[in-house]
Amino acid sequence: MPFPKVIIEKVVHQRQSRLCVRFKYDFDLIQHIKKLDGYYWSRSNKCWLFPDHAEMLEKLLSHLAGHAEITDKTNETKINQKGLLKQRKISAEKREILKGFERFLRGKRYAESTVDTYKTFIADFFDYTGDKVFGEINGRDIERFAEDILAPFGYSISSHRQFVSALKQLKAFRPDMQIEDINLIRPRHSVVLPTVLSKEEVIRLLISTRNLKHRAALTMIYSSGLRISELLNLKLSDINSERRQVLVRSGKGRKDRIVIFAESFMPMFNNYINTYRPIKYFIEGKPGEKYSPESIRHIIKRSARMAGIRKRVTPHTLRHSFATHLLENGVDIRYIQELLGHSSPKTTMIYTHVSRKDIMSIQSPLDDALQRIVDKNKSDKNMLLS
Repeated sequence: MPFPKVIIEKVVHQRQSRLCVRFKYDFDLIQHIKKLDGYYWSRSNKCWLFPDHAEMLEKLLSHLAGHAEITDKTNETKINQKGLLKQRKISAEKREILKGFERFLRGKRYAESTVDTYKTFIADFFDYTGDKVFGEINGRDIERFAEDILAPFGYSISSHRQFVSALKQLKAFRPDMQIEDINLIRPRHSVVLPTVLSKEEVIRLLISTRNLKHRAALTMIYSSGLRISELLNLKLSDINSERRQVLVRSGKGRKDRIVIFAESFMPMFNNYINTYRPIKYFIEGKPGEKYSPESIRHIIKRSARMAGIRKRVTPHTLRHSFATHLLENGVDIRYIQELLGHSSPKTTMIYTHVSRKDIMSIQSPLDDALQRIVDKNKSDKNMLLS
């Protein structure tokens, strides 16, 4: 009996690039697909969606081998932030440079996510420059890429800065590149205040998370101020509940740090451990394997909706809330910096702008003006603007 035909391609779903697994209805194949973590069925795309990254694609190809006839179309297109599909056209010379650039970045021990980001930006830039040979690419090409691609298609300032960082590394890899340092200036950072939940909203969100494993995962993020990657990499051996400490290994910047373990989290923690019996990691998909970041994002989004929270809530929102609530509780900013794993106190200082502790004590001039009028006119104590 022939294998069912499966097409793997990239699609845009909810403004994010996803791996789309498409095939005609096959009960056995559906059950096989469901053995993987991070999947969900998209009615609009009529396919099974997975996170779009190289490790996931490799898992899919391996998982489906021997169960389906696979056509991999992921390399045929690129997807920009506006959801446009386009086939990259890169010359053989530039493809070789791109391969060498990838090896160069890995040799410098950059994180895999950074390698993928830089490689993608340079591939897009090479595609944009068309038939122009590498030695003729100049600063004006960079300006035109920003004018024609980055700005019109809504790339963030952060993405623009990553593009410039990728170019700096490309120049380090190929010093013969005809680009001056003046063309490699990053645009100034946008100052965006983080979204923060109130303490009451955090509790509502956790209570609305019905599944014990999911609730334990979100509670650990908030109670210890973890990044999502730190939660997923957290091993059981690094949790010392008796000393109320959690060892975060190789956080951002490859730095280890000690964070707090909430005493009130202990009953839920023990209940979760005894119920699910994870083997290696604190939160697991399959036994002994890491949980999917997409699953965590989906869980918190659903819990926020059930809790009636209208803000855009992500796992990082819980980390922001952790830092802000510590500051409001009077914890010194230096200790918060240490708990968050920030290299510079400037990064931590953003939370001084969102803390309510001092701001809420300031009286609005409108309240003061109305009070003065009421004090002068005792006969109209209930004066209202309405």
